[in-house]
Amino acid sequence: MRASDLLLRCLEAQGVDTIFGVPGEENADIMISLLNSSINFITTRHEQSAAFMADMYGRLTGKPGVCMSTLGPGATNLITGVANANMDNVPLIAIVGQASTKRLHKESHQNMDSVDMYKPVTKWATTVRDPHVIPEIIHKAFKLAMMAKPGAVMIELPEDIAHEEAQGEPIRQASVDFQTGVDLAHVGYALELIEKSEAPLLLVGNGAVHEACDHPLEKFVDATNIYTAVTFMGKGALSARHSKSLYCVGLGMKDIALKAFDQADLVICVGYSMVEWHPNLWNNGRAKKIIHIDVLPAEVDAKYVPEIELVGEITGILRQMNSKLTSAHQKDAELFANIRDEITSELHQHEADDAFPMKPQRILSDLRKVLADDDILISDVGAHKMWVARQYPTYKSKTCFIYNGFCSMGGALPGAVTAKQLHPEKNIVALCGDGGFIMSIQAIVTAVQLKLPIVVLVWEDDYYGLIKWKQEMEFNEYSHVELANPDLVQLAQGFGCHGVRIESVSHFSLAIKEAFAEKAKPSVLILPVDYSENMKLTRRLGELVSH
Repeated sequence: MRASDLLLRCLEAQGVDTIFGVPGEENADIMISLLNSSINFITTRHEQSAAFMADMYGRLTGKPGVCMSTLGPGATNLITGVANANMDNVPLIAIVGQASTKRLHKESHQNMDSVDMYKPVTKWATTVRDPHVIPEIIHKAFKLAMMAKPGAVMIELPEDIAHEEAQGEPIRQASVDFQTGVDLAHVGYALELIEKSEAPLLLVGNGAVHEACDHPLEKFVDATNIYTAVTFMGKGALSARHSKSLYCVGLGMKDIALKAFDQADLVICVGYSMVEWHPNLWNNGRAKKIIHIDVLPAEVDAKYVPEIELVGEITGILRQMNSKLTSAHQKDAELFANIRDEITSELHQHEADDAFPMKPQRILSDLRKVLADDDILISDVGAHKMWVARQYPTYKSKTCFIYNGFCSMGGALPGAVTAKQLHPEKNIVALCGDGGFIMSIQAIVTAVQLKLPIVVLVWEDDYYGLIKWKQEMEFNEYSHVELANPDLVQLAQGFGCHGVRIESVSHFSLAIKEAFAEKAKPSVLILPVDYSENMKLTRRLGELVSH
């Protein structure tokens, strides 16, 4: 068989059912081999969308999503989504076609060193020089993508190698059962720190969502009464309904929950990464000890020096701790109750405001009311991201995704395509700004072609809203952020979507319910938003935290 056939057999052995990508000349052998494979190939209109689709596959399943491109511009187009997955700790395999090995040593058409380009944004990047080692390369790629903190792996396959005859058999599916816990003596010391603490807090991040350890985390909180804040990428790990939830933290400004962090003497970080919310933003005020619970040791930072590090499977560590908890570890159930009440009151502001264009708070309140607990909201990057993090209560892991590590725009729409494929029974909403929507609009064509009834909610303000907000905060003016948008409704309709412009507050709830009822095509709702609330929030938080 050809090397391209062996490659696909190895991917099948790893459980791959879908590849997202763009066909090209240098991956032609793989494309033809796909005709005799059980793997479904989703043809996208841009390689970046393919990578974002694979990224969402990894987020939702915990197994590597697979994307593919040809060489040169295909590889450069793919890399943004790959880097996004890697920094957000999402398992992903990128397969990149390459020119013949006979011309890689010299200047030649579209030839570039893809492997060296991908090394800084992957856990491993390699090229296939011998077709007979493909089974080992694929097995290693999947193992690395899933082990410890997950991430991206890139495999380059030159076209002449893909065409060669190959011998070999796939290696069995890579195991994901690595480390399950830590020494009980270390657990005991961590529990001793908790017992001696007067004002502990939990800070829960992306790693907890990856493992979906909602149940053992909730059990720990119930047993200890320790108040808990989640990061943007930790949303849902502890339900926002829980009486000990301090909701979501991570804004680059002093939000209300920081009052609790300033008073805390111990912060227990569970699945937390510095890319989510840097410790210099929360490790202030009272002197704090830190317990680090994650699959890898802590990154070095002057503001993040753990007293102890419990390194292993987060779920297993929490279960070990839960098995040793006693009444001595219970804290004052009302310790930060006033802060939770203050945040809750703040979150309910404007949820009955009938002004139009709609305020972000009202939009997200209405959206939350029509979405079930396990429906999925995917937020793109922009000003709306900050509001989703702050104002959209989340009740389960993997039901609200915010790209907040690499922070690339353009991921929500292609991500929604994959989410709907994996969960056709759920309502899937991609929440975009008008900037991010145009940046990835080609993914709409894929959704139309696949007849996927995703809902794309576009907040329209005719600016790069987040950059405008930050410029106004720092300089009291803004520069070069205006967008000259086309008629976005006509644009959506031209792509074959159900396109609607929201005309009033009451129209929004009706329109989104109609969109959820659509069964055969995407819906795009264009919603004018009142972003004057951005600077109002900035000023209000300054007042709130000074009390």
